[in-house]
Amino acid sequence: MDRTIADDVAAISSIDAVPTILDVVCLTTGMGFAAVARVTEDRWIVCSARDDIAFGLKPGGELKLETTICNEIRDSREAVIIDHVAEDPLYARHHTPLMYGFQSYISMPIMLADGSFFGTLCAIDPRPAKLNNPATIGMFKLFADLIAFHLEAQRRLSDTQASLMSERQSSELREQFIAVLGHDLRNPLASIDAGTRLLLRVETNEKSRSILGLMQASASRMGGLINNVLDLARGRLGGGIAVDREEPRPIQPMLEQVVSELRLSAPERTIEVHFRDLGALACDQSRVGQLLSNLVANALTHGAPDSPIKVEASMGKGLFDLSVSNQGTPIPAGIMADLFKPFFRAAAQPSLQGLGLGLYISSEIAKAHDGTLTAVSTPEGTSFRFQMPII
Repeated sequence: MDRTIADDVAAISSIDAVPTILDVVCLTTGMGFAAVARVTEDRWIVCSARDDIAFGLKPGGELKLETTICNEIRDSREAVIIDHVAEDPLYARHHTPLMYGFQSYISMPIMLADGSFFGTLCAIDPRPAKLNNPATIGMFKLFADLIAFHLEAQRRLSDTQASLMSERQSSELREQFIAVLGHDLRNPLASIDAGTRLLLRVETNEKSRSILGLMQASASRMGGLINNVLDLARGRLGGGIAVDREEPRPIQPMLEQVVSELRLSAPERTIEVHFRDLGALACDQSRVGQLLSNLVANALTHGAPDSPIKVEASMGKGLFDLSVSNQGTPIPAGIMADLFKPFFRAAAQPSLQGLGLGLYISSEIAKAHDGTLTAVSTPEGTSFRFQMPII
């Protein structure tokens, strides 16, 4: 992330420990001015300061870089400590103390973890001071490291927040696009479906009826895919698939209707039904029907074509129990753990048609009804079981 000088000044200002550090520096050394400075290749800016000698610099204030010793520290990455400028062989005639009128000076580089130079923790006073000793140097080094640590923590937090925000915005944009696209696809698809139904009613030859039947089946399949994509988008954007629980009413007619529709779509397959003691159930019947349709469609796709699919439902002991079973190759153990994740089956077996959303959406419908959807797969067969409390 690109940062400005203003960002750096604000970052130092937000570190609660900095004013205390400057207070301790002044109190322990007896010096009248202490500051944290941001030093770049061409600028020297005060980020925070304690000024008891009317030096006149406040946060955001600047000195010409060439007039400071910090310019040299940026190049050497070494601290500069001067007890008494007038007696110091290196700095007695240096232009900086002559310009600003100080006699004691200490400046410690603030180095970030990546090796980059941020600036300095420095102090000056017009009087001499005892600075060049291990205790004072150690204190300044500790404080400079502490400031660098806080800056690094702030930057990591800022980068993480920016990354999360960018990812969240991108994710929401993708899912909103999917939702809008799915919604807009429904209208032309409905027109195609209505057109094929109308043409099937008029007298046509066998070849035309066959083609129209294929078109109708494709339109129905596309409608199912669009519904699944819309459900995925709604679930991701809204925190789960919404259900509208109705007052208790008989559940068996809806289950029978779903099975009848699936029998028409796959007349060559056998779907056996075993319903026992079914009464009224408070649920979203359209969603439970969608769950059953997805499970039977999954069995039609993956089950052995010469073996029947069994749909069983019962009510008892406070539970509604619905299961769909089929014969065929068992689901590998490595796939079972991720079976209800979106797009998983499509990624695991790309040769199969579909987006791999049916089982995910079914599991979300089960959760929305305070229920569970589980799967068991052995060489004897594969079974999906939905259970929800009767309320």
